[in-house]
Amino acid sequence: MKLCFSIDALSPAADQAWRLQQDESWRPIHYAEPLQTHDQRIPTLPEAEAWLGIKMQKDKDVGLIPKGKSGMFDVFMRAIYTHAVIHRLSDAPIPDKQQMLDVIRALPVGTAWLVYLNLAGQFTALKSEEERIIGNLDIAVRGEIASSAAYIGAQAVLQDELMDTTYRQFLQAWSEHLETGKMAVFVPDVEKLDEQETVLHKIHQWCHE
Repeated sequence: MKLCFSIDALSPAADQAWRLQQDESWRPIHYAEPLQTHDQRIPTLPEAEAWLGIKMQKDKDVGLIPKGKSGMFDVFMRAIYTHAVIHRLSDAPIPDKQQMLDVIRALPVGTAWLVYLNLAGQFTALKSEEERIIGNLDIAVRGEIASSAAYIGAQAVLQDELMDTTYRQFLQAWSEHLETGKMAVFVPDVEKLDEQETVLHKIHQWCHE
């Protein structure tokens, strides 16, 4: 799996966007567009996460200049902020249902777990009360936080209909993640699920950059 991130800045109205270049200037773009030759490519999650939520100011010489990390309440202020945009440079896998079952089976009941698909399309989980969710760029697709035996643990995986539906939810959100490049895509509501064959066809038809 080959991937990287670009650092894109977006205006408050989302009608203007810029991308960090290798020379530290910013060029106007369509937000989340494919990579170009001189775009800065960020290879690791920690480097990309360090760029999240930086407030930017327009500058006539380099396009934008950073004004510092956004604070807790800055999200309510109209400003230009930076975002990390994923660019996949190789084919993406199809998430494995058995691996999902193995992860859910192993989770201790009574702890608030977030089951998610990481960038490699693998099911994993984190303790939502102890680990960061917002700004975690390893979360490609996220489910609902669960702690009861109805949804996690050895008894939950015995519910075939529930597990089938859960897998289809993750699969469809994975397809959306690939098509849009959005991170932390929520699994869709059950009533919004497409046929599994349709979703698999979309994933097979998807092409990397």
